[in-house]
Amino acid sequence: MRKKILRSAKMKIFLITYRILFLLIILLIVSCTGKKANVFTPVPDFSVFDISNRIIDVNRIADKNNMPRWLSVYISDGIAAVERLDIYNDKYVFIAMNQGANFAALTKWAENISPVYDFPMIAAARIEKRIISSAALYPDDEYGLFFETMIKNVYRGTYTGVVKEDAHWISIRADNENTGENGIIFMYFVLMTIERSSMQTNVRNMIGKSSAAVTVTNAQNSAINRLRQTFFTGF
Repeated sequence: MRKKILRSAKMKIFLITYRILFLLIILLIVSCTGKKANVFTPVPDFSVFDISNRIIDVNRIADKNNMPRWLSVYISDGIAAVERLDIYNDKYVFIAMNQGANFAALTKWAENISPVYDFPMIAAARIEKRIISSAALYPDDEYGLFFETMIKNVYRGTYTGVVKEDAHWISIRADNENTGENGIIFMYFVLMTIERSSMQTNVRNMIGKSSAAVTVTNAQNSAINRLRQTFFTGF
């Protein structure tokens, strides 16, 4: 009888330990997934590509004049300047960039990047940056639980009307160790656009969904309402 009780107690301890370990594994997976989402960052508000004098090839054509207009403007002046081009006047522009020495892998990445599956992460990073920049306080204090809920929703969200318009690569002479043959790396850029009206509808719906799902203080609610009204100013 005593042995049965001991075996039963050991079994209970084992099950409790197993459940705790299982929960820890789940939390770890969720945590890692969230970190991976940040790999897709919004395009910069200013030029960070100090590469004009190092470009040696544009889509296998050495003439820099063959670089598409959107890419040359992006490299020199950033995403805001691209959105000011007449062709994109009524659109938001998102540019994903990847670089490395393995041209075949980069080409596959550019071919497979998806407006459905990859755009949410690219857009979410820009949305998150906009929310953070609008907060006078730390975002968790400014917006309460709304901030965390909104970020989760934008990373998981569905964005209608996204178009993958173009993709171009350049090769440059690099100044670091992570280069290929002859000190060369490739930079691949993928251009996606979405109508301004569609993007605004998508984001406003997410703001409404997120705010309805949480309880916040009066001050936090006021901050959320200000965000709702001004979100696209400077977006």
